Amino acid sequence: MEQTCSENLQLGRLVADARDEIDRLGYSRRSRSRYRATWEHLIEFSREKELGDELSANLLTRFLEEHRAMDEQVNGSGNDWRRHMAIGVKMLADFARTGRIERAIMDVQSIDLLPAMQNTLCDYEQYCKDRLQLRPSTLHRRTIELKIFLGFLHSRKARALDQIQAADLSEFVSCRDHLQPETVARIVSDVRSFLRFLTMRGILQKDLSVELPKVRVPRDATIPSVWDQELLVRLLRAVDRSSAKGKRDYAILLLACRLGLRAGDIRTLKLDNLRWEDSTIEITQGKTGAPLTLPLTNEVGEALIDYLKSGRPQTTHREVFLKVNPPFDPFRENNNLYDIVTYWRRLAGITFRTPQRRGLHSLRHTLATRLLEKSTPFTTIAEILGHTSLESTRIYAKADVEALRGVALDQEEVNHAS
Repeated sequence: MEQTCSENLQLGRLVADARDEIDRLGYSRRSRSRYRATWEHLIEFSREKELGDELSANLLTRFLEEHRAMDEQVNGSGNDWRRHMAIGVKMLADFARTGRIERAIMDVQSIDLLPAMQNTLCDYEQYCKDRLQLRPSTLHRRTIELKIFLGFLHSRKARALDQIQAADLSEFVSCRDHLQPETVARIVSDVRSFLRFLTMRGILQKDLSVELPKVRVPRDATIPSVWDQELLVRLLRAVDRSSAKGKRDYAILLLACRLGLRAGDIRTLKLDNLRWEDSTIEITQGKTGAPLTLPLTNEVGEALIDYLKSGRPQTTHREVFLKVNPPFDPFRENNNLYDIVTYWRRLAGITFRTPQRRGLHSLRHTLATRLLEKSTPFTTIAEILGHTSLESTRIYAKADVEALRGVALDQEEVNHAS
């Protein structure tokens, strides 16, 4: 667990509040039982080990280590209970820190919808494929949010879609307000599209999409998270390149921080995308659908060769990167490879001076900012990152300015020094 968890909260009270929250959010009976079991075991573990009656990072880490539920220990078949345990512990820690619970993607699979709701959702998915022509990744994400929405309605005793009320929509959006504004805006947009579909099919007599709030998010509202160069060096040095996992993860990290590939494009990278004779990587970007060609540098190429020859299992899969445990499958579609950065960052003992994003995408941000510092033209940076619009690239100029502000002397300090 993150070592920033230092809230002095009594476990019993915290767990009771968390149980009330998952009841309020409409979690299924099976999910509620699973989370309650994990939290009760945590309380029991704390008493047995005499770790006190307060939530702490030490307690959570020791609990997960005791049950072998840390990071890649939970991969492989037969470890579902460990994955659920790790999710339950993280959920409790997040609840202690923020007072909110965000439904985990894995838990979405356990939402039991009424047959009529499930059938309508399937019809809408087909509509999105045939008429809206959504990309698979976009449709997958939208389906997850709509399943959460329908599960929420069911928890509010809405037995049929024609019973949806404006108050239900307002309450659902308020339950998601702990998320980033851009995430809430996307969720509202997804629900709005679904409500219009229900109206078009005659399931709703009134178009309730107009009852949803409009969430406006300025394009430059968020400053990209950037790693200090020294921390990036420490991260790469911490990778154990003698192991299969280390060889794989090192190549993944280099693709992100040296070439700026998105996590989704790294996850779906195929052997056929590696053009060794031309020293290039050629892909079709998952996010934009546009082709992208990047140079296969010596550093990245050597890391890939090392993994392919000495770390990658022998398999018929064409994806470059596979799981390190049997049955050696490719990563799942919803895996953003965040755990890979987290695993080696923790081993390196890296902490950040200010709150920031710390996943694989932040390494892509770091590359863009470093290129900007070297006065690389925006058009060149856009080509490297695969941006279809320069507006997406110009946001890094804001990150550069904010970095300068961060190291600027305070005027009072200047006056005091003089």
